[in-house]
Amino acid sequence: MVLTSVGKMVALQKQTSGIRNICILAHVDHGKTTLADCLISSNGIISSRLAGKLRYLDSREDEQIRGITMKSSAISLHFVKGDQEYLINLIDSPGHVDFSSEVSTAVRLCDGCIIVVDAVEGVCPQTQAVLRQAWLENIRPVLVINKIDRLIVELKLTPQEAYLHLKNILEQINAVTGALFTSKVLEERAEKESESESISDTAPGDQIYDWSAGLEDTDDSHLYFSPDRGNVVFASAVDGWGFGIEHFAKLYSQKIGIKPAVLLKTLWGDYYLNTKAKKIMKGDQSKGKKPLFVQLVLDNIWSLYEAVMKRDKEKIEKIVTSLGLKIGARESRHTDPKVQLNAICSQWLPISDAVLSMVCNKLPSPLDITAERVEKLMCVGARTFDSLPPETQELKSAFMKCSSEGTAPVIVFVSKMFPVDAKALPHNKPRPLTQEEIAHRRELAKQRHAEKLAANQGKELSEKPPSENSPEGTGNTGDTKGEEQQLTGQVESVTSKATKQEADNKEPFIAFARVFSGVVHKGQKIFVLGPKYDPAESLHKLSSQCPATDELPLVPHMTCCTLENLYLLMGRELEDLEEVPAGNVLGIGGLQDFVLKSATLSTSPACPPFTPLNFEATPIVRVAVEPKHPSDMPQLVRGMKLLNQADPCVQVLIQETGEHVLVTAGEVHLQRCLDDLKERFAKIQISVSAPIIPFRETITRPPKVDMVNEEIGKQQKVAVIHQTKEDQTKIPEGIQVDSDGLVTISTPNKQATLSVKAMPLPEEVTRLLEENSDLIRTMEQLNTSLNEDKKSHEINQKTLDRIKEFKQKLEQNLQGRKWRNAVDHIWSFGPRKCGPNILLHNFEGYKRSVWQCLGNSVKEVSKYRDFDNSIVSGFQLATLSGPMCEEPLMGVCFTVEKWEINKVGEMLSTSTQDSGECDATEHKQSEDTTLTSSCTDEVCSANEHQDNSQSVPKSPEKMSKHKGEALLADCYGPFSGQLIATMKEACRYALQAKPQRLMAAMYTCEIMATAEVLGRVYAVLSKREGRVLQEEMKEGTDVFIIKAVLPVAESFGFADEIRKRTSGLASPQLVFSHWEIISSDPFWVPTTEEEYLHFGEKADSENQARKYMNAVRKRKGLYVEEKIVEHAEKQRTLSKNK
Repeated sequence: MVLTSVGKMVALQKQTSGIRNICILAHVDHGKTTLADCLISSNGIISSRLAGKLRYLDSREDEQIRGITMKSSAISLHFVKGDQEYLINLIDSPGHVDFSSEVSTAVRLCDGCIIVVDAVEGVCPQTQAVLRQAWLENIRPVLVINKIDRLIVELKLTPQEAYLHLKNILEQINAVTGALFTSKVLEERAEKESESESISDTAPGDQIYDWSAGLEDTDDSHLYFSPDRGNVVFASAVDGWGFGIEHFAKLYSQKIGIKPAVLLKTLWGDYYLNTKAKKIMKGDQSKGKKPLFVQLVLDNIWSLYEAVMKRDKEKIEKIVTSLGLKIGARESRHTDPKVQLNAICSQWLPISDAVLSMVCNKLPSPLDITAERVEKLMCVGARTFDSLPPETQELKSAFMKCSSEGTAPVIVFVSKMFPVDAKALPHNKPRPLTQEEIAHRRELAKQRHAEKLAANQGKELSEKPPSENSPEGTGNTGDTKGEEQQLTGQVESVTSKATKQEADNKEPFIAFARVFSGVVHKGQKIFVLGPKYDPAESLHKLSSQCPATDELPLVPHMTCCTLENLYLLMGRELEDLEEVPAGNVLGIGGLQDFVLKSATLSTSPACPPFTPLNFEATPIVRVAVEPKHPSDMPQLVRGMKLLNQADPCVQVLIQETGEHVLVTAGEVHLQRCLDDLKERFAKIQISVSAPIIPFRETITRPPKVDMVNEEIGKQQKVAVIHQTKEDQTKIPEGIQVDSDGLVTISTPNKQATLSVKAMPLPEEVTRLLEENSDLIRTMEQLNTSLNEDKKSHEINQKTLDRIKEFKQKLEQNLQGRKWRNAVDHIWSFGPRKCGPNILLHNFEGYKRSVWQCLGNSVKEVSKYRDFDNSIVSGFQLATLSGPMCEEPLMGVCFTVEKWEINKVGEMLSTSTQDSGECDATEHKQSEDTTLTSSCTDEVCSANEHQDNSQSVPKSPEKMSKHKGEALLADCYGPFSGQLIATMKEACRYALQAKPQRLMAAMYTCEIMATAEVLGRVYAVLSKREGRVLQEEMKEGTDVFIIKAVLPVAESFGFADEIRKRTSGLASPQLVFSHWEIISSDPFWVPTTEEEYLHFGEKADSENQARKYMNAVRKRKGLYVEEKIVEHAEKQRTLSKNK
């Protein structure tokens, strides 16, 4: 097929009904890019012989070397079907789990997707993940079962076995889709039930719920994959063939004389052909007959493969002539049978026709966007569509129409920014020279040459006698042509150097975007809306018809910019466009100063920012980066900024220690980011630290048995030789710790006393808090606005329901005597007010809790009101860095059992807070003396008018009255600061009074391996502290699937080691899953007779938790207790260095 011109593409962009925006999704190595190659070759962009070898859309060098896709790239294809022309915007996405964020960016811009599944491996973990992502974005999938040639060549299955295997794969995929659908229906039904409890039992929900009545139901028929629906293609991309069963239905309807519609229904399923009666009968299995699919389809393909592989020339010629194909002499004589196969199959069953016609028939055009998807995109966070301003709700119709009229508001979503080489931009491309320019350059070169000759002759005349000069002169004239070329080359290289320097200074970024409504023009002014932008706030300041100009009043999270260039994305190429109508995918230049990773662009200020992209992978692998030469620091900082913009998933931060840290999704992702940083963005040499492994600290219930499984308390303790355990928990004087672990501590100025106890939270509660961190953050915002008496926005009913449900779940999980009324007494969560730790208050006279937003807010009128924030701040600090190795806490509940403020303390409190000093200063610890007295009425009433978060200066008379007391407090700093520090210390000691443990981050690891390398896989796993959860054999293959968990700390180099040990036969997929307590006690020393016998006096066998803890302490520069010299009495000489 001929190459399509840009003009043709521009014309096609205007016909919205003929546009298809699709992406290819699959597990790693299932053949996405090879399939994309086949589709691209149908447009003549690459040769069909190179399809599958070139991997055209993998344009990065490291993608070609590793053989995996690392970033999603787009290309526009032209497809003609009958008299209808289609424009297909195809996005190829990565399958490796580290780059699943790229899949999210691709899925958001599409209306449909092609799911590719390997016929041998079947449904893999990433297949399920991409199906879930497509489901969450409400886009319609179609299925390509790829690599069917492997069933013939590698597994050597018979057509009958292959049919059963394919049927099995289809069932697995439909099971995943069914599970997603069920969960959605159950959610909707639960919502309906809660809304319509009063309505009678025969609610319409019951009919929806009965989804399992069979695939024939019209309800969810579009969800499941089945060949007779036309949404499945069987293919082998590397051999260039693919078909949907409608192709064979048409073919055989003429031969057998059965209607195509009947064949379409029966070609897939338990039907067989009764040749005598020329009828299709049901029940092939019971009668031992071949199913239709095997008899009419698979047998033919198998016989073709057999003939070609065995070099049966007569049979091949017979097949070729019966199919009416033309095979070139080069292919038929080729030594590699695959070349011959490709030549025959790609003409007989071209894969591009099968896949693209399925895409055009089954996937929606931008006009068919569903109302549900539009509402989902427009509602950020907990907002419902109905709670948006009316101007915003009107935009829904613009979305649905997808109109390209001049009056329609422009709405564009940028899903990611990607860097391009400056040379690849259309205006920097070397264009062919015109005849006049060539002539002009030739003239210039001749002039220069003549001048040069004249100068040379002048020199030679002065130096040499004239007789010697003449032959040289004549010799020189012959070289003019060569010098001409050389000179033009020099001129070009000089100009290219100049442009190169300019390009080096600025790395051009292009926004990967889609127009959802309106027409985008080059040079158009447009609003850029950040993720926190709220149209309700801005509509007070601007009218909804307000044009985007620079002279607008300041609105938070909104800027105005100009769209400098619009590009048509053609894989590795970019083409300039003047305008792009709705429904198209495009590249936009000139947004790099306005958009960080993703953004919404619109000409209407009423447009809400789109829902943020949902990423499957959590960034967990951290490394610190620094330049080899300190003078290169500015380049590194600039490079990190660019890298942050170029990658949707990477996080770049500067820690408190001043380290520049990269947080990435996994090892491969980290490697790619570092390569980019060195070679592209910073262009300097960098040194990279060992990975910074995150841990969490927690406490557990005291163990029942000791390290040698003896019951604790039964044996006699021996005199401990080194008292490290006791030293570790040595409590300074002035702090009381009772047997229950209750820590009582006073502030340095003795004005307040706190009693704090720590308890481990049940696992379910910790998990619940982690899952609902966003909800807790929302609650915190609502409470703050309530406390400041702001009615910023009405609390949404849906959010309230979610908060109530969360509270109920907490109450269900926190049961028993010690947790009585605990949920109502929750004071705060931490760290950062939304973490997995809880602070409870258990003393009299205080009523505030985190559930204020549910309407039971009590205006606190007590002596504690001014300082409750100090206590909460102390708790936040304590949970942010624990005592073991300054890592955040997790799953700990602190209860404040007692908090006493004496009279002088209160007086001081008012004065010091009035003078506005609020710094948490270092304090000295001193002995514990408690003076308790009741709160006087005057002080209470004085305190009432003061807001808990801001100190309001009082009148000068009152100030002077408290001057004397204020001086008392000042030697330890303001009272609120002392409280923060005291609370932090109390939490730390309370934590140390309980058995402490480290928690490690864990990966779930899925490994596919054959039986012969299974032992080696287990060896590598056990060496790295991994734990196998299950192993199962894949039906119909000799492949085992092993599911295991592995600590992140042990995972570096794991994939490489497994590949080396198994000669590349097993490759793992690592995904962060959860935090797990390391069972060993980092401070353990032997204390009983049995432990001494078992572990020896020093007990210096490796303690995993202690090893991790010391490694983190060393990295942070904290004190590490270890012997530097072991066995000092042994003399080591140079001769015997043993």
